[in-house]
Amino acid sequence: MTGRATRGRRAMTLTAVALLAALIVAGALGSVRIPPADVVKILLNRLGADFPATWPRTWEAVLWDVRFPRVAMGALVGMGLSVAGAAYQGLFRNPLADPSVIGASAGASLGAALAIAFFDRVPSLTGLWRLGPVPLFAFAGGVAAVLVAFRLATAGRQTSTVSLLLAGMVVSTVATSLVSLIMYFTDSQARDAIVFWLMGGLSGANWPKAAWLLPYLALGLGLLLWDGRELNAFLLGEEAALSMGVDVERLKRRILAAGSLLTAAAVAFCGIISFVGLIVPHLVRLLVGPDHRWLLPIAAVTGSVVVVAADTVARSLPWVSELPVGLVMSLIGGPVFLVILRRQLLPGS
Repeated sequence: MTGRATRGRRAMTLTAVALLAALIVAGALGSVRIPPADVVKILLNRLGADFPATWPRTWEAVLWDVRFPRVAMGALVGMGLSVAGAAYQGLFRNPLADPSVIGASAGASLGAALAIAFFDRVPSLTGLWRLGPVPLFAFAGGVAAVLVAFRLATAGRQTSTVSLLLAGMVVSTVATSLVSLIMYFTDSQARDAIVFWLMGGLSGANWPKAAWLLPYLALGLGLLLWDGRELNAFLLGEEAALSMGVDVERLKRRILAAGSLLTAAAVAFCGIISFVGLIVPHLVRLLVGPDHRWLLPIAAVTGSVVVVAADTVARSLPWVSELPVGLVMSLIGGPVFLVILRRQLLPGS
């Protein structure tokens, strides 16, 4: 076993243990405190164990109806955003690339704002609409924004990554301006709802939403993990990748499609949660290096840990009932990224 593989396996084991610990702590903390040992027993009982129920029945309801759906959503969202960020950083060879770089987040924000302002009072029907119009419109807006950016950046069959970044920036700016325009003309109730959605949160998490989110994330993650080896070729540049037999244009499209699917699905259900897709790949590179065969799966687990931990902090502060997890991530992620950036620029600092 090579040193890189050994380091990767150790990092995967470490992050998996950290995720398990984060899940237990997230179940234990909240307005109703539950001993971690009882959280583990309740979980194992649901999986087929037979521990005697020495705890109040209400604890089981709190865990399975409130906390565990929220933990599941946080883990899935963190996973999707982290892997999308890592893939985009490799594709664009830009350490500042994150899941919002080509407009998915801004497009999802526009879709959500439209839904909140004009369709949020429409009666729920069936299928995805049963979850409310906001996730549906946000997901469609995120996908549409990426398609527009991709179309603007494509000439013939060639898509320049530089042009794609510029097109994504323009699409994001226009979408953000339209969100502001909607907020300006809508009523105060809808305006407040849009602002709260933009802060990012898991307060509306439930099992049906997690179930709808899972297949989109599974598809996007599967595509990116499959392309991990070829994505390594982009570290040497597009010409080098071509010389190694990589179909560069086809790989670009697959990575953009998978990353956009992950981002749009995550943002559609939870709003804007910043810095996850930016700082988690940097943290993982410090552990395992730039090899995407290890970077992507470990970033997935680490992203889950980060979002679950941030949400636990957001709902466990003693002086406030709950903060949006996106706000907590921004407050923590900004300083953490500056520390990482300083260490990379000044390794001896």
